[in-house]
Amino acid sequence: MEDLSSYEILKSLNVPSMEKRLEACASLAANKELMSSLPPESDEVNNHVHTSYSFSPYSPSAAVWFAREAGLKAVGSMDHDSIAAARETLAAGKIFGVATTVGFEVRVNFTGTVVEGRKLNNPDSLNIVYMTVHGIPEDKIDDAAEFLKPIQKNRNLRNRKETEALNNLITPLGIEALDFDRDVYGSSEAAHGGSITERHILYALSQKIVEKAGKGSSLVSFLEEGMGITVSGKIREFLLDESNPHYFYDLLGILKGNFLGRFFIQPDTKECPSVYDVVRFANSIGAMPSYAYLGDVRESPTGDKKAEKFEDDFLDELIPQLKKIGFKAVTYMPPRNTLKQLQRVQKLCAENDLMEISGVDINSSRQSFNCPEILQADFTHLISSTWALIAHEKLAAGDARYGFFHPENPLAALSLSERIKRYGIVGEGMDRTCPEKLIKTVDF
Repeated sequence: MEDLSSYEILKSLNVPSMEKRLEACASLAANKELMSSLPPESDEVNNHVHTSYSFSPYSPSAAVWFAREAGLKAVGSMDHDSIAAARETLAAGKIFGVATTVGFEVRVNFTGTVVEGRKLNNPDSLNIVYMTVHGIPEDKIDDAAEFLKPIQKNRNLRNRKETEALNNLITPLGIEALDFDRDVYGSSEAAHGGSITERHILYALSQKIVEKAGKGSSLVSFLEEGMGITVSGKIREFLLDESNPHYFYDLLGILKGNFLGRFFIQPDTKECPSVYDVVRFANSIGAMPSYAYLGDVRESPTGDKKAEKFEDDFLDELIPQLKKIGFKAVTYMPPRNTLKQLQRVQKLCAENDLMEISGVDINSSRQSFNCPEILQADFTHLISSTWALIAHEKLAAGDARYGFFHPENPLAALSLSERIKRYGIVGEGMDRTCPEKLIKTVDF
């Protein structure tokens, strides 16, 4: 396996079989020349990488590899409505010596809360919130999978209806109709516990559009003249470049921003259950229910969102309410917001004894696994939080009382910041190739 390109490595780690993917991981790890060519580890971590079990160009094995290739010490799988990536993420982490954490992202309704009916962190729906469940102990993965099954089932009922609505729009334009089972379900990991999102539908649409119009100038003309989508700036340059390796992801991106609303169907409470129920479940398995802060977008630092107002106007109401509901943390992405916005979030978290967790969601081949912002003085505490999260996850799998927020935790009497510090030291010092040993060696 000498002189492997990133493309060849990705191909080997994205084969259909999890067993074969992990065999490929072992082969890569055994390639001493390849491993010695990797950059030195930095202190960077990322707890929010989507995998092929929701929507991503990366299998869990590939996500761990490319995190290591980027110099990360720790990486976390975080899929929409699915925990199916977890065991492969954990196994690949041991092979490559990368610390891992696993969780899932889910949408919930905020009915019955003091902010009921408002737009919070979801651009598409009022009263529907994206939240994450971090730090799921390995022995609770099956419980999480069972909990998510009805959510996946109800989401797929809507996915089918959305695909039908989309077909009604595209067939008059001469675009071949999508077959949900073949083009959408078939390109997902739904048969193996994964979820299907609108991105799967849009990716399938992207392929149909390219089949119809080709790439380059003919595709741009079709988008503008045939579909009424304005194509300008960098995205125009990307789509004019027929050799662009990210072509379908770039096309998906402009369709998501300009066409999704034409066939999008609002989810119901079966697909987006009560926040109280999801938080209660997360706490029952010793995980960390977390609110995903978005914040008003004025001039997006990453250029990936249009100007829009979200929860900043009522953040002083929202954060204490999260604490009352039973949330344990707030998660945010340093590149997505201004320093002023995030300093306000940090202050409110401290006042309400909520942990801060960070991770930049990766779901496109164009995105970098690196997040250098986390190394800035205002955010280095998020590195400690990551190691505390990882230690919690490994220890709780061995003994539930070692769960970070367990009432019988031996450090329960300490302040949140002191517990994070103590757990962080333990997590960063563990043997990343054999994290299950941590429970046998920990001494607080």
